[in-house]
Amino acid sequence: MLTNDWRQCRVVLPAPRNWLVLDLRTEDPEAWAREVAAEHLAEDSPVELRDAFATDVLWYWAVAVRQRALCAAVLAPPESAVIASYTVRELRIPPESLSVAAFRAEAARAEGPYFGEQGLTEVELPLGPALRVHRLEPTAPDADSGTIVEGVAHYVLPHAHPTALECRLLWSTLGFGEELEKIADELADSVLLE
Repeated sequence: MLTNDWRQCRVVLPAPRNWLVLDLRTEDPEAWAREVAAEHLAEDSPVELRDAFATDVLWYWAVAVRQRALCAAVLAPPESAVIASYTVRELRIPPESLSVAAFRAEAARAEGPYFGEQGLTEVELPLGPALRVHRLEPTAPDADSGTIVEGVAHYVLPHAHPTALECRLLWSTLGFGEELEKIADELADSVLLE
């Protein structure tokens, strides 16, 4: 059930201020990604580095568009690669499943594979009640190789709208987990439907 009875979804991007907002409405994503790379990297950066960064950003853009994200951004410190991505998307859920208890049951049934314990916590966000899910999982669960990603997702039931949102921060960079978990919570606290 999609209920787009709002004009826009907004997120306040927290510090560090190294976020690049993905233009999900662009009609020329390749040109947009090249422009983002040119703005993000120094003028004297090698062409190969600019091309690689543009390709990276374009990949995140394509994933967000495929998921029909309402808004999306990537975290990329100056002169570096993308270290995390954030998306907010509306979930297609039957009305009878619009409850935090249903989210919890679904998350508990999810097969994974996951590494370690899944953290499932019920939280109250300004937008409405939510289930916060923290876990580590492989990007290619059926392959012998791949990357491990860590993520925090908030499955939110907005008070003012009969729908559900997934607000999800994912990262694969080791050593940033604690800081990025806090950022995921800040982002979820800031989501507005207007």
